[in-house]
Amino acid sequence: MASMRWLAVAALVVATSASAEAPAAEPAAEEAKAPAKAAVVEEAAVKAAKPARAAKAELAVVGRWTTIDDETGKPKSVVRIFQKDGKVYGQIEKLFRAPEEDQNPLCVECRGELKDKPIIGMTILRDLEQDDDEWTDGTVLDPANGKTYDVTISVQEGGRKLKVRGYLGISLLGRTQYWVRAD
Repeated sequence: MASMRWLAVAALVVATSASAEAPAAEPAAEEAKAPAKAAVVEEAAVKAAKPARAAKAELAVVGRWTTIDDETGKPKSVVRIFQKDGKVYGQIEKLFRAPEEDQNPLCVECRGELKDKPIIGMTILRDLEQDDDEWTDGTVLDPANGKTYDVTISVQEGGRKLKVRGYLGISLLGRTQYWVRAD
């Protein structure tokens, strides 16, 4: 927020200094130009702030996240989100399982090359691309049922939570989970 104010002030200083170097004009003409100058300054501040917000979103999404089961509210796993070639991916590092359960289960419901592979180490988030403050156009695999969904993720609550929206086709037909930062 402070950086956006700084950018707005910087844009105002640039606009003001440019008008100070111009020859004096009639006062009525200057008053008529004031709204246009204000719009230019505001637009410059917004444009300058957008890359800063995007850079923050880019950094904020990377890290370790504890997945929370949206049905039980209990932790399910820890996923490490990383960036590679400008895209974001997420790999399961740890599962929270009862002592009597298999501690390194296989993805028996998965299809293709992931069938019967260990869930720990599996990349479940793939190919997410940054779109301003969120990451879109990727996929998420649910190892419990072996299905792959379209996904959008965004950082919430100052970087403490990650909103993960998995869906089929359109975002309205889906499910949302909130993961918490594990770091």
